[in-house]
Amino acid sequence: MNPVRHPALAGLEVFERGWLSSNNVLVADEAGATLIDTGHVNHAEQTLALVRHALAGQPLARIVNTHLHSDHCGGNATLQRAFGAAVFVPEASAAAVREWRSDGLTFDPSGQRCERFTLQGTTRVGDMIAAGGRRFEVLEAPGHDPQSTILFDAQNGLLLSADALWENGFGVVFPELEGEPGFDDVAAVLDQIERLPVQLVVPGHGAPFTDVGAALARSRARLAAFVAEPRRHARHGAKVLMKYHLMEVREQPLDALLQWAEATPLFSSVWQAHGRGEAPVARDWAEQLTNELVAGGALRRNGRQVLDA
Repeated sequence: MNPVRHPALAGLEVFERGWLSSNNVLVADEAGATLIDTGHVNHAEQTLALVRHALAGQPLARIVNTHLHSDHCGGNATLQRAFGAAVFVPEASAAAVREWRSDGLTFDPSGQRCERFTLQGTTRVGDMIAAGGRRFEVLEAPGHDPQSTILFDAQNGLLLSADALWENGFGVVFPELEGEPGFDDVAAVLDQIERLPVQLVVPGHGAPFTDVGAALARSRARLAAFVAEPRRHARHGAKVLMKYHLMEVREQPLDALLQWAEATPLFSSVWQAHGRGEAPVARDWAEQLTNELVAGGALRRNGRQVLDA
């Protein structure tokens, strides 16, 4: 069966986005729809257009964020202005949002952007989110992000897995980039997902899928490779930061890109921990990684200009 026509999605709209923006899931409800995650700020107007078209004049009552990386909550402010929707975030992130603290949010350290939004409520592990006749249980999903959650609708076997499980992997384990343990948390979340009666997964990125066992096996193999060689994960994470930045700005002079990398706290700290043996300064390491990204087809070069591919 085509996953997008799976019975578990009846009454839901899945907006599958590109990699700059996370997927969004719209749950219709007579009392007002719920949107789970809102994509990147660059795509906020596109997100608004998609939601307006799907709702056809009906209200959007609530936005629920699985976690607060810029690709999952960047449309919050635009949708709040348009609909007056209430925003709910994981309870562990609430104080940082209310005070808009850079030490509790990832936007500044990772060199990414997100428009400030206001908070109306929180989700806690074990909560049941009622929407469209469904009940989504909020499950803890640290690893990719310490405060991340996933949502499971047991009656329909539907898992909204955010960046904890993709069809071919999982999101960068940011605690490991920051010098904190995270790989064990990734493994525990994969084990948790395996125990659930999942029929269909809507990941944070990529198409919905039904072969959960195969996805878990691929993720575990990827995790084992990172555990065996943490430096491999660190280089991967640093490349992701650079690729994501180029997706955001589309193109940039090489010198400006290297300056961005050098000035981005998370990139600099990853170089300190894992890249110093390859390059004497962060700027040189960034250029080396840029060349590798170009060689691999993830970026393009036009003279001194670097472009997203």
